[in-house]
Amino acid sequence: MAMTSIATNTINLLHKLIGFKTVSSDSNKEMIAFICDYLSSFGVEAVISSNKNANKANLYATIGPQQAGGLMLAGHSDVVPVEGQNWATDPFVAKLHDGRVYGRGACDMKGFIAASLALVPILTKRDLGIPVHLAFTYDEEIGCFGAQELTATLSTSPYRPLYCIVGEPTGMRIVNGHKGKLSIDCTVTGAECHSAYNDRGVNAVEIAAEVITYFRSLQSRIKRDGRSDSRFDPPYTTIHTGVIRGGVARNIVPGDCQFEVEIRNLPGDDPMNLMNEVKKLSAENLFPEMHQIFSGSTVNFDLQSEIPALSPDDTHDFLHHVSPSSASNQHNVVSFATEAGLYQRSGIQAIVCGPGHIIQAHKPNEYVELTQLDLCNKFLMNIIDEIETWPQPI
Repeated sequence: MAMTSIATNTINLLHKLIGFKTVSSDSNKEMIAFICDYLSSFGVEAVISSNKNANKANLYATIGPQQAGGLMLAGHSDVVPVEGQNWATDPFVAKLHDGRVYGRGACDMKGFIAASLALVPILTKRDLGIPVHLAFTYDEEIGCFGAQELTATLSTSPYRPLYCIVGEPTGMRIVNGHKGKLSIDCTVTGAECHSAYNDRGVNAVEIAAEVITYFRSLQSRIKRDGRSDSRFDPPYTTIHTGVIRGGVARNIVPGDCQFEVEIRNLPGDDPMNLMNEVKKLSAENLFPEMHQIFSGSTVNFDLQSEIPALSPDDTHDFLHHVSPSSASNQHNVVSFATEAGLYQRSGIQAIVCGPGHIIQAHKPNEYVELTQLDLCNKFLMNIIDEIETWPQPI
């Protein structure tokens, strides 16, 4: 198949994929079914695994021999919401204009999925000596939950891939390191009372404010005295509170307050240590006074998701093989998190490289440039042409 045919197939597939409303709050199963049927038309059998609620699914397929090793092309099927954004066109109807494909997910990251699927007619006609795997997951945008399920399966599989490309938008530059992400929901339970007698209540909003101040003091300490890695921007582990809710009226001491904290850690920093430090400070400094008024008052820290950092490794064979095909021979790091950290932790050599630029993601009028899709097509074709020369498990 000529490159022009691959490019046309990529664009056609991308138009179809954008048409599936796979916002994380919705099901992705219609899109997964479409991909499953597409693969089946080329004789490729996909394995579908659903989440506990049976409304989300991962897809995993292998082209070539059933054996250990090979390359996995990985991407997430879900997209972020469009509510409150001022779109010029329907975000779930792809629009080709002025060298760009517009639509929710065009950049993040259905463009890479389309390019991967466009390879299938070529791969199925070859007598592959090593496997090429396709892995499309659910709920990356809210915690990489699909990838966590997939890595648990792959970690015990005798056919685990050796290499993985996660196609998040990097401008087709190779990323071999990124920060991790720990998401924490905090709930403060206090005791309501009339504000005229506030000494008889436990003000959940004020307790929450003190806990948030603990997190903020840790951020100041990290920025001043913590580890630094100039490859990242910012060059240190970050902590921030993004949401807070509490109270019902000015004249009622609030009995409940919830807030959400995010830690984005450098590779090598353990974000659980920071969370545990705040838990210890809360127990030592806040609980005694709270319990004097109401023994049931507390602060709960609920871990929502944990995405490990991708630790840069400039020595592994994978980088040597893929670098010549990318938009730059330089290796980069980013501060956002991806599924690559999970795959690396499960023993797979992983990089991030995909069409589009992260600055276009999550915004109204999201788009991917056709030139980026072309670069992705060529990148993947070069890899497929050379992959059988790469080292494989013995």
